[in-house]
Amino acid sequence: MGVDYYKILQVDRNAKDEDLKKAYRKLAMKWHPDKNPNNKKEAEAKFKQISEAYEVLSDPQKRAIYDQYGEEGLKGQVPPPPPPGSGGPGGATFFQTGGGPNVFTFNPRNADDVFAEFFGFSSPFGGMGGGGDGGMRGGSRTFPSGMFRDDLFSSFGERGSMNQGPRKAPPIEKRLPCSLEELYKGTTKKMKISREIADMSGKTMPVEEIITIDIKPGWKKGTKITFPEKGNEQPNVIPADLVFIVDEKPHDVFSRDGNDLIVTQKISLVEALTGYTVHLTTLDGRNLTIPINNVIHSNYEEVVPREGMPIPKEPSKRGDLRIKFNLKFPTRLTADQKAGIKKLLAP
Repeated sequence: MGVDYYKILQVDRNAKDEDLKKAYRKLAMKWHPDKNPNNKKEAEAKFKQISEAYEVLSDPQKRAIYDQYGEEGLKGQVPPPPPPGSGGPGGATFFQTGGGPNVFTFNPRNADDVFAEFFGFSSPFGGMGGGGDGGMRGGSRTFPSGMFRDDLFSSFGERGSMNQGPRKAPPIEKRLPCSLEELYKGTTKKMKISREIADMSGKTMPVEEIITIDIKPGWKKGTKITFPEKGNEQPNVIPADLVFIVDEKPHDVFSRDGNDLIVTQKISLVEALTGYTVHLTTLDGRNLTIPINNVIHSNYEEVVPREGMPIPKEPSKRGDLRIKFNLKFPTRLTADQKAGIKKLLAP
């Protein structure tokens, strides 16, 4: 794999964003060249390694490429790009098939730039010596003595309360149509996205990524699944979040009311008066037989407990199945039929 960025930052391969920040904060403070005047050459090399490791592992796209292909993958071949013109400003493109080979060029940023962005000291420390950029460039860093005390940096937080960071692009929203069966049982959907990523020069190139969306049983229309910062990279802009919004496809038999399922049966007047048996196939393929011995009137509703949709927060529990009826009355009756009905139904 070449360089082991995880080893450099002293974190394991499952390290979360917060773990990476803590590791970088500690090591960058320890090995900053201005804090190591007696072994500056070694410190500069380690400082550069630490910054490069943090830059890769803190970026989900670069980290994914590194995890799969190693350092060579970051500076060599990666999966195919999207079709030409499939991207959009600030966005990401969703499609099903890919193109040919692609070259991904990763050029690590200047270690001082990574440090300055992380600690956000360009404003807090700008007036403390070294010129308008905090003295970090031009080979003459002139920080005030003692500025590397941890409490001084921690007082400004990671980015510095006075540092105005880049603006974030607005979220990109996409409908995610799901059948009632998928929302009943839960499913996994895979979506291929294409987006633009930028190198240090601002030059952009397309990359592809497969996103896995886990649909949980019982999710409702309007449920949002967010993938942070998966939009296009642009200078001075934090990439947009991708937001998938669950939509519910119409079903031939059932409709949904919250956690309940509703079905409407067409029956004749004779069936309504003499008894009727409902036969249904559930969304998970079971056959239900529900005999109804009551007289069925136009507003009658038969409720079958726990045969509705799963409740998302309690998947072992379900809503109800509500059966409604559409009564079909005869269009005409003969005189004998009328007389017979009167006789049968007379009080």
